[in-house]
Amino acid sequence: MKVFEPKLFNLKGYTKKQFVNDVVAGVIVAIIALPLSIALAIASGAEPVQGLYTAIFAGFVISFFGGSRVNISGPTAAFATIVAGIIATQGFDGLVIATIMAGIILIIFGLLRVGSLIKYIPYTITVGFTSGIAVTIVIGQLKDFFGMSFKPGQSPVESMEKIEALIENIATFNPVGFIVGAVSLALLFLLPKVKAFKKIPASLVVVVLGALVVGVFNLNVLTIGDLYTISSGMPSMKIPELSWDKVISLIPNAFTIAILAAIESLLSCVVSDKMIDDKHNSNTELIAQGLGNIASGLFGGIPATGAIARTSANVKNGGRSPISGMVHAVVLLLVLLVLMPYASWIPMPVIAAVLLMVAYNMSEYKHFFHICKTAKKTDVIVLILTFALTIIFDLVVAIAVGLVVAVIFYIFRAPKKQKRV
Repeated sequence: MKVFEPKLFNLKGYTKKQFVNDVVAGVIVAIIALPLSIALAIASGAEPVQGLYTAIFAGFVISFFGGSRVNISGPTAAFATIVAGIIATQGFDGLVIATIMAGIILIIFGLLRVGSLIKYIPYTITVGFTSGIAVTIVIGQLKDFFGMSFKPGQSPVESMEKIEALIENIATFNPVGFIVGAVSLALLFLLPKVKAFKKIPASLVVVVLGALVVGVFNLNVLTIGDLYTISSGMPSMKIPELSWDKVISLIPNAFTIAILAAIESLLSCVVSDKMIDDKHNSNTELIAQGLGNIASGLFGGIPATGAIARTSANVKNGGRSPISGMVHAVVLLLVLLVLMPYASWIPMPVIAAVLLMVAYNMSEYKHFFHICKTAKKTDVIVLILTFALTIIFDLVVAIAVGLVVAVIFYIFRAPKKQKRV
């Protein structure tokens, strides 16, 4: 298998009927991605529109050059805590530099054929940090879900700091905001079970309903427009100012983004391969993810990777080629140019509810408890350790310590296996 062989350039037997199916799938995925891109940008400490920039530029480039026929890429929950931390400490320019550096690292990974090595990362580590990220997202959304506000200048980044701030500001609890958030969350669970709403993304319904209810009844609830300046129109390409010291300081963050992007995108590819009976090119996908992240950074976006939920929706709605992913990006571009100002009406408790649902869907709680019940004690230790470190510290510490502990356990187990032989 070649190192760089984009699936778009090999569409043998592609028909007009499949093109129509791809376009329809792309439109549906764009509708799903719209509220998620805005919500994930906010969860990452970025501006709402920057989530759309990411889905548009990274989504198009990765589909165009990707090693999977159906992988949909854009902002994902996995990056939220990492991105928020970089913005808080290095500013948005620092995030842009780290994202572009991560893109370069991903391209190098692909050229060195690192894609085939990702599968050797222990499953307990991937489940541990995925579940940990879900918990950090929940903690980060409790403020808006309960309609609370923090003191001026109080912007906690770490999960433990956020919990302290929540306790400290409990008196700011807004019952109206909480009711809006709770009803939104209930609808997100219930709507997919109603036959009439099977084809309509629940998140879009909830966002539109929430905006209408809060606006019509003039409820005392914070909206996106109260906290952010919403802009529409095409972003211009901008190269951030570079300094040697800043680049050096951002290397650990760039590697974290690159490794997580590699893991998440290739996991998404594996899932979609089973759904369409195909085989992705992992090294091509890594190169495409690198190019996509460079594009996202240059046009004011945040880090991107393969999104399993959006990829699954693409397949279920008939997408079978990279064209669906490219259409999804183009549709979001049209939304950005025409409808983006209306995003200012969306209530923050509704955004929090959408992100809580994202956290629930990505939590891997069934796999987590299954491993705890059935796996070896050493595997359970790695799982819980990675999970806890992700919440208490960050993903870098969690993966590094998890891998070291897993390797130590493997070394100690290896001699026992040899004796039995």
